[in-house]
Amino acid sequence: MAVVKCIRVHELGGPEVLRWEQVEVGEPKEGEIRIKNTAIGVNFIDVYYRQGVYSAPLPFVPGREAVGVVTAVGPGLTGRKVGDVVAYAGNPMGSYAQEQIIPASVAVPLPPSIDHNTAAAIMLKGMTAHVLLRRVYKVQSGDCVLVHAAAGGVGSLLCQWANALGATVIGTVSNEEKAAQAAEDGCHHVIIYTKEDVVTRVKEFTAGKGVNVVYDSVGKDTYKGSVECLAWRGMLVSFGQSSGRPDPIPLSDLASKSLLVTRPSLMHYTATRDELLESAGEVFANVGSGVLRIRVNHTYPLSQAARAHADLQARKTTGSILLIPDDA
Repeated sequence: MAVVKCIRVHELGGPEVLRWEQVEVGEPKEGEIRIKNTAIGVNFIDVYYRQGVYSAPLPFVPGREAVGVVTAVGPGLTGRKVGDVVAYAGNPMGSYAQEQIIPASVAVPLPPSIDHNTAAAIMLKGMTAHVLLRRVYKVQSGDCVLVHAAAGGVGSLLCQWANALGATVIGTVSNEEKAAQAAEDGCHHVIIYTKEDVVTRVKEFTAGKGVNVVYDSVGKDTYKGSVECLAWRGMLVSFGQSSGRPDPIPLSDLASKSLLVTRPSLMHYTATRDELLESAGEVFANVGSGVLRIRVNHTYPLSQAARAHADLQARKTTGSILLIPDDA
């Protein structure tokens, strides 16, 4: 039994409920490994769990993405050994910790060419982008796509990847600094939504036709505009709700243009080992080839996770955020 430090949530609320505590981590059971985390990804889903938008039994350790070194292997497990470097994203929750136990089936071997910080920053966001662009709606050359929060962690990857697939990419951002980043990431047209009307600009950019797909992680504030921006038979992919839950969608809103709406979860598209390895493999291959560039613009000690969450919610961050485990 090892004593390690982690972030734990005992009550739902703001960033201040993220407590720096000691916990005991046991030995891995059959099918499990214990990893010492070296870099931990911060994602908006962590905020949702902390606030209670998504439910988890209290107390819990947040976090769904990390890279680490295997420190123990469960009995009878083959294919993993102490010292292996692995990455994981999705289930189980609990990565805001110096060490944790995870099922070996969710751990993906990290290629030596990719450093720990890059992998921890891109694993969850990159696989999300892969699923959204290649599985939920398969973007083709000639498509026109709209990406909300184009300078965010997932948004920047969607823009880069969609551009490489031959799509025309329109992105929305809140200010000039983020607009410059979105353009660098492959947006052909950038809309600063605090100054411009998104629907009007999208119609201008598409000669009135609208876009084939909208990738919307914002939710309540953008839903109606997203629907208006779609072309006939277009798809709204709602994969987040940083502004709050969207209002219920009347089916009549979809009928006028034969629209499709989906609310995908990464976990449902990486449910099997083969799906997980395929998605992670696509991400690592595109990092290696230069198609995907990850910006790790913000790192915080793990003990200061509350500050990381506060900055994320205040839109003070761009690109990816990492927590680096404190030594003591």
